[in-house]
Amino acid sequence: MPEPHFDPDRAVAGTGMGGTMDLGVDEAETLEKPPAGPDGTGPQDRPRSLWSDAWRDLRRNPVFVVSSLVILFLVVISLWPSLIASGSPLKCDLAKAQEGSQAGHPFGFNGQGCDVYTRTVHGARTSVTVGVCATLGVAVLGSVLGALAGFFGGVWDSVLSRITDVFFAIPVVLGGLVLLSVITSTTVWPVIGFIVLLGWPQLSRIARGSVITAKQNDYVQAARALGASNSRLMLRHIAPNAVAPVIVVATIALGTYISLEATLSYLGVGLKPPSVSWGIDISAASPYIRNAPHALLWPSGALAITVLAFIMLGDAVRDALDPKLR
Repeated sequence: MPEPHFDPDRAVAGTGMGGTMDLGVDEAETLEKPPAGPDGTGPQDRPRSLWSDAWRDLRRNPVFVVSSLVILFLVVISLWPSLIASGSPLKCDLAKAQEGSQAGHPFGFNGQGCDVYTRTVHGARTSVTVGVCATLGVAVLGSVLGALAGFFGGVWDSVLSRITDVFFAIPVVLGGLVLLSVITSTTVWPVIGFIVLLGWPQLSRIARGSVITAKQNDYVQAARALGASNSRLMLRHIAPNAVAPVIVVATIALGTYISLEATLSYLGVGLKPPSVSWGIDISAASPYIRNAPHALLWPSGALAITVLAFIMLGDAVRDALDPKLR
């Protein structure tokens, strides 16, 4: 029996009821096109992930935009303070002590005759360095310990929980007065180390709870049933879905660490002269608040704006990453 001739201009398609019907080429090609989107204008978009949705929301959030611009400005002047302040923060002239604003010195002079504007600009480097380095240290140490405790549980979880309880019982300021008072270094590293030492338990609790919640999901149980190793479960399935709360808390805590450094420096146990810090300048200007309030106003204002910018950024990130707020 001879084979039927195949016509490339015709195609056969099932009717869905057991029969067939002939279609033209154009009609057959339409069956292979992806389904149209809700508006009928094009193919449906692929499902967006949590991170893509969060980034879309952040770009439309004016709080995120404003706080990001402020933080970007702080980072730039921290790296290159000479862009807007050409003088030296350590150059002082006692003959100009407590004088007000002058040409070339818009913020006036402090009690030692140092230019307040130059010291305020250079003080941003210390605050940003302490905040960023302390946050990274706290996030890494707290996330690793908390994730391990939440994933393995048992004795490891119990021991870590009791250790965090001990650290939570230590007052932060009192602990700084005790631990930092015996250190004579004028660098930022003792302060950063102290913040990491007392700050990791908070992130550890957050990471532990996130991992416990994530490891109970069906996709994790399915991967475990298929023979996935503990390291693969942690890195490929649990960590990407448990890291969002850690990022939110760490972002908000960054502003808190900046204010903590200023508090410790104000009390005389944080950074020490000749280091340039907003906390040191606030402490030095406090006795002259009646005669030279400008020496206290500008570093205090810079500290408040910086802390507020990081807290606003953290709030915006929290709103974007929390599905319950959508």
